Amino acid sequence: MNKMTVRDLSFAGKRVSLRVDFNVPLDGPNVVDDTRIRAAVPTIEFILEQGPRSLILMSHLGRPKGRRVPELSLAPVAPVLAQYLGRDVAFADDCIGRGADSMIDALPRSGVILLENTRFHAGETKNDRDFARQLARHGEIFVNDAFGTAHRAHASNVGLSEVMTAVAGLLLEKEIDYLSTTIEDPQRPFMAILGGAKVSGKIDVIEALLDKVDKLLVGGGMANTFFAAQGRDMADSLVESEALDIARDLLAKAGNTLLLPIDQRIADAFDNGATHRILDAAADLPSGWQSLDIGPATIDLYARELSGAKTIVWNGPMGVFEMPAFAAGTFGIAEVLANETAKGATTIVGGGDSAAAVEQAGLADQISHISTGGGASLELLEGKTLPALAALADR
Repeated sequence: MNKMTVRDLSFAGKRVSLRVDFNVPLDGPNVVDDTRIRAAVPTIEFILEQGPRSLILMSHLGRPKGRRVPELSLAPVAPVLAQYLGRDVAFADDCIGRGADSMIDALPRSGVILLENTRFHAGETKNDRDFARQLARHGEIFVNDAFGTAHRAHASNVGLSEVMTAVAGLLLEKEIDYLSTTIEDPQRPFMAILGGAKVSGKIDVIEALLDKVDKLLVGGGMANTFFAAQGRDMADSLVESEALDIARDLLAKAGNTLLLPIDQRIADAFDNGATHRILDAAADLPSGWQSLDIGPATIDLYARELSGAKTIVWNGPMGVFEMPAFAAGTFGIAEVLANETAKGATTIVGGGDSAAAVEQAGLADQISHISTGGGASLELLEGKTLPALAALADR
């Protein structure tokens, strides 16, 4: 990448402001999934090794819409991060103001502090210049390592980059290298797998990938809309009726490049305990039934298609994997990717639910790269320029 990174600067004796992505799921005071916290540790340690005066961490959590929402506080994150770093992490109950200023001033040399949720202030999502300037007072150098928000022009990423020297952290650099560089010049065969609920949210990425990939394998709820566009009765399955014409156009454009499931696991209710069975994809669904996963024949077909691939990108689950009865397709594809990684393929899982599924399957360490950003990874796959990346200093 032609943007400056933490490798290009010295942080010795400096106050460093670091935008991280600690938008993690919480269950009351407990962090349910600390993947994004762990992903930030290499950049944090890289900076601390140089002996900065202090390290000030900023993040958002959820969508409080400019209000202080106690259940969206970042307070539970600080002790989890402290465990990974093996050092104290202070916590300030606001991200600006005298309280935060005084806590930052009181930090010991190379002390670490996590500031409260930036989205408790309306100026964050509005990229308000005054709010950005208040955040900028905390540090002398700004490091952006929050790939998950790189597609948003907010005050704590783009705004800060406009008023401070701004460079990419190690995670942001890694995300760009995998998702952008790899996609621009992939080793072939280059395969993509797209799932998730809806076609409409992935029209641009489908069109972009069709021009690049050797095969595009489809699963999840979005497959239902393609089947309905072909005239199949999908009964109670999730189908985007407003996207049927788009689906027909995509199928016509794709030709043999786009593959749909050849069987599906259907159920008589959206429930883990529902009666379910395998149905050939050529058949209409019985009245009252719905498709909730790809079937075993599709898993086998997709495994054969992916065998020997050099580059594989996966975004979106193959079914309702949150229910064990309908997780076989998603976990099966995760196993296929792990196997292809072991054979030398570069495998990239693009954030969101598919990343969570790989973690649940216990295969995260057998994938080349798991993105920390859902929307941001999709926009990079589409070939879009991310605002937070564009705002960083050029080399």
